[in-house]
Amino acid sequence: MDKTDKIIVGISIGDLNGIGIEVILKTFQDKRMLDFCTPVLFGATKAISSHKKVLGIDVPVQGINSLNQVNHSKINVLNIWKEDVKIELGTATKVSGEYAARSLASATKHLKEGKVDVLLTAPINKENIQSEEFNFPGHTEYLEANLEGKSLMILMTDELRIGLITGHIPISKVAESITPELIKSKVETMHTSLKQDFGISKPKIAVLGLNPHCGDHGVIGKEDDEVIKPTVDKIAATGKLVFGPYAADGFFGSETYKQFDGVLATYHDQGLAPFKALSFGKGVNFTAGLSKIRTSPDHGTGYDIAGKNVANSSSFKEALFTAIQVFKSRKEYNELTEKPLVVR
Repeated sequence: MDKTDKIIVGISIGDLNGIGIEVILKTFQDKRMLDFCTPVLFGATKAISSHKKVLGIDVPVQGINSLNQVNHSKINVLNIWKEDVKIELGTATKVSGEYAARSLASATKHLKEGKVDVLLTAPINKENIQSEEFNFPGHTEYLEANLEGKSLMILMTDELRIGLITGHIPISKVAESITPELIKSKVETMHTSLKQDFGISKPKIAVLGLNPHCGDHGVIGKEDDEVIKPTVDKIAATGKLVFGPYAADGFFGSETYKQFDGVLATYHDQGLAPFKALSFGKGVNFTAGLSKIRTSPDHGTGYDIAGKNVANSSSFKEALFTAIQVFKSRKEYNELTEKPLVVR
């Protein structure tokens, strides 16, 4: 592969006191990973070196001050700060949140400008990252505000893709938030993503019900009969292969999810609890629907194991491979749809 053709992966390093830098370093311990992409970490070589010393991980990195200095054969660290930063592994601090936000902001800016091809985000702490500049429930909402498109959080493996109709909102707000317009929007985003990002020509999508047993015909709630089912039926009438609502417990218990290319859960834990039970450590968080590609591992900051050199990098590595594959799939899809074949 021509090194100038390699996909440049921008990596925000996450909370400095968590396991983000550890799983990044472990991912690139295998030098063959550099055959697939050119990594650019947004942070500072001092911070990376501090983690390397504590963890005893000897992975060479190259500090750069501009993307013009990228070395396609090495792990690049774009120095976006020069000062010493206090690192307290395993502890959530205001400082670690502040620098996580700075890393993410710089990585997102370079992604938006096309200077990196995809974004891979290490875990943040949603509490200590909050500030006047970052006032969002998480990565997904931040990226939607800074990039074009309407986002859809999808947790995925090769066998299972679960998207969320509602995301980081309180349970008390879920029912009132689920409207026909929102359902249609999320179905459309998932349908488009399955086609352009994963090469599925006729995606088959399941929509889960909100209430236990989908409300038992109004006995346990009316939202499934009055909002979700009529909306799903209207979408299906347009020709899309969309089905539901399905009661979530039976849907996963009977492995019905294996019959679908994508699943839409009505709220966060309805989708993520079964996903992590089935796939924890192997899953990827993919933000569909945006003009740029972003993935992340399916775990958090891991303060309890930070600095102990026991963090598993499998999910981060899968997130890297997913970002690369989605980039290639989207590029191929765009080329095919921009210049459709003409049959004479």
